[in-house]
Amino acid sequence: MAEITIYQKPTCSTCREAVRIVRESGQPFKAINYYEQPFTKSRLKALLKKAGLTAREVLRTKEDLYKSLKLADPALTEDHVLDLMVLHPDLIQRPLVEKGDKAMLARPADTITHML
Repeated sequence: MAEITIYQKPTCSTCREAVRIVRESGQPFKAINYYEQPFTKSRLKALLKKAGLTAREVLRTKEDLYKSLKLADPALTEDHVLDLMVLHPDLIQRPLVEKGDKAMLARPADTITHML
C-alpha cells in the first residue's frame, strides 16, 4: 500500500484536521511542511497533474498577494502562475495530498477519506 503524503502548513486548521484524520486511520503517512521543504516547479506541476487540477484551481484568491500580483489576469500562462506559486507558497491552497498515482486538494479536510 502506498504511503500518503500530506503537503501542508502546520498552522493551517484544515491541514491539522487532515493530518488528524489520517493519523486516526492508522495508515502510514508523512506530512511535509512545504514552507520548510518548498515545492519545485516540476514537483508542483506533477502533483497538480495527478490531481487533475490546474494551477489556477489551487490559487488562494483571497490572499492580498493574489491581488497585488494581478493573478486574476487571464493572460497569465499556467507556467507563470506555477512560478509565482513556487516563489510565494502562500498562494497555494492546502493541504495537497498524494498517494501513489493519485493526488487531491483536501478541502474540506474530510475529503481526505477518499485516499484512505
